[in-house]
Amino acid sequence: MGIHARILIALIVFCISPSIMATEWVDESNRHAQVLLEVIARFNPEFAGQQGVEGVDRNVIDLMPELDQRSDAALTQAQEELERRLRTEPHPKVRQDLQILIQAARDRIDGARLERKYMLPYFNAPRIAFFGMQALLDPQLPQDRHAAALIRLNRYVGIEEGYEPMLSLARARIEEKMGDESLLGPYRGEVEKDLADVPRFVSGIRQLFQAVEIEGYEEALAVLEAQAGQWQTWVREKVLPRARDEFRVPAEIYAWNLRDFGVQASPDQLIESASAAFVEIRNEMSALAPLVAASRGWEESEYRAVLSRLREEQLEPDDILPWYQEVLTSLEAVIERKRIVTLPERDAIIRLATEAESAAIPAPHLRPPRLIGNQGERPEFVLPLVNPGQPGEEIERSDDFTHRAAAWTLTAHEARPGHELQFSSIIERRVSIARALFAFNSVNVEGWALYAEAVMKPYMPLDGQFISLQHRLMRAARAFLDPMANTGRIDYEEIRRFLEDEVGLSRAMSRQEADRYTFRAPGQATSYFVGYRNLLGLRAETELAVGDLFDEKSFHEFLLSQGLLPMELMREAVKKEFIPSALAPGSPDE
Repeated sequence: MGIHARILIALIVFCISPSIMATEWVDESNRHAQVLLEVIARFNPEFAGQQGVEGVDRNVIDLMPELDQRSDAALTQAQEELERRLRTEPHPKVRQDLQILIQAARDRIDGARLERKYMLPYFNAPRIAFFGMQALLDPQLPQDRHAAALIRLNRYVGIEEGYEPMLSLARARIEEKMGDESLLGPYRGEVEKDLADVPRFVSGIRQLFQAVEIEGYEEALAVLEAQAGQWQTWVREKVLPRARDEFRVPAEIYAWNLRDFGVQASPDQLIESASAAFVEIRNEMSALAPLVAASRGWEESEYRAVLSRLREEQLEPDDILPWYQEVLTSLEAVIERKRIVTLPERDAIIRLATEAESAAIPAPHLRPPRLIGNQGERPEFVLPLVNPGQPGEEIERSDDFTHRAAAWTLTAHEARPGHELQFSSIIERRVSIARALFAFNSVNVEGWALYAEAVMKPYMPLDGQFISLQHRLMRAARAFLDPMANTGRIDYEEIRRFLEDEVGLSRAMSRQEADRYTFRAPGQATSYFVGYRNLLGLRAETELAVGDLFDEKSFHEFLLSQGLLPMELMREAVKKEFIPSALAPGSPDE
């Protein structure tokens, strides 16, 4: 996956909200963060604006000539400025945040250079346009931001004077490197999937405008539709012949992917530890399956048979969202009664995905709001029901999340106390930009959500506990299938068969998973297992240190207050701040 695609995935990431609880060191840290935010806003204003950076809503992604040199120079200059400030900064937390910012700049430079060393540039330009429109046409946003979407669309298609069509610029950036035969082309399966999704993204933009009742977009959208057709023709004629049949990227890139997602283990270490965990979890499911079968009066009690029977208990389409809302209410009651964590002030949102959203992100996910200057916008738990495929293919519908038992663990992961609570707590408390945005990686986000599932599992009904174990089994499988795929030990179809036969996933879900490991985000799928195990270990260490004084709610509140610190920094904060506070005489009971 290219560095520009990685930037698009970052649109799912988050930043920071003002608060009356601001401290001077946070304000000082945020002033330093502006150095890096300004660079991001210059080259990727869609991302910056989605975070809440003001004054960039009309701007569009920079795909002009000499992009690599200009972005490298800007990031290097920002890194040097931050290093200069670090030399004179006395406050320890601000120093730590400066180090986070400096490392973020280095990572962006190193990642981009590595991509240029091995890979032909490749952009899913229609997807960029969809995300750029979605960032401004959220119904939760004010009307002035909706209006800016018209200007951005005009600039995307080159109607506005001084702007070239984005799809033409993307084509030019690819063509200027096309003659270098040493560069690997994109994976054929990725390109074919992207081609199939083009009309879905154009249709999705139309639906976004219609949903907020903005007029005057039709002309520009018609131009975009025509340009998208030309893009498809060009990609088929020029990019597909350069596409590679082997999905694996060079070992150096895969190793960098793992580090970028926050994974410090090697592929072999991941395979060894996750395989053992898979067997342990499968044993737990085998022990629980007869209890679930007995509660239903089923004769078959083998775990795969029980999974299959539970998936047959499908909700009617009109009952899906009401059931998830009911489950959310039940989980919130447990969270309060068992003093697990403080619930956000705002209500959680759960909704079904559009076809364009399902094409862009075919797995259940949380879509965060702007968190700089947030005016009450809320995160959204988005639930896809299909995995759109190639033209002429039968649409694969997922039944993994639309049976009653599945709602418990998925709601705990994506909503509360998982991602949605994590994001909402960032909005409602004061966390520095460095810790909320630039320290972000998949391990410290997905680790919390999978940990949240485990915390809530004892309070779920029996069938919900069983599916919670299935989801944990899937995360363990991810952590060895992804590195196995990317080191040549298993192929695409073998991945799908294993996930369907051993984990009990649908065809639609197994394809989404195999796509994730092979071209959507190689390495990312390992982060759930790694982050979860990190947090479990940190909790165990803390419980040993404080004994009977350990308070679960206080521990969770402390973790959330740290933002998205990498695990080594989180462990240091717990050791130096939380544990001494918990051991102090008369420490408050939160």
